[in-house]
Amino acid sequence: MSHTYFAPLGFAVALSACASTSHLDPALTATPELISQQEIVASRGNSVYDVIQRVHANFLSYRGETSFIDKGASMPIVFMDDQVYGPISVLRNIPASQVSEIRLYRAWEAVLKYGSGLPAGAISIKTRLDN
Repeated sequence: MSHTYFAPLGFAVALSACASTSHLDPALTATPELISQQEIVASRGNSVYDVIQRVHANFLSYRGETSFIDKGASMPIVFMDDQVYGPISVLRNIPASQVSEIRLYRAWEAVLKYGSGLPAGAISIKTRLDN
């Protein structure tokens, strides 16, 4: 019967351990699906492709065959300001200085945000408002 008190105590300890992460290195707490404006600037990349390659190269990884019909569906589709922009190759033409955020949406997330037809997910680019 004494073990019933350990569950709430364990939960409280776990909760307090997660409550404060300000002492951790920001690189360790960064979102793996997001490249912030601060990370974009720090990367010193010229294009969005350069930035992604330096900060989160996994965004550009081959996802394997995802369709028997569309053989080009193994790479994410690029969206700029929530509009379809094109295939991965367009990232080389987007200046990093014009971007405030780069986000990778996995396939299920991309379908929820943008609709069907994104079996390899999506890379979302948000442009800076001060340009």
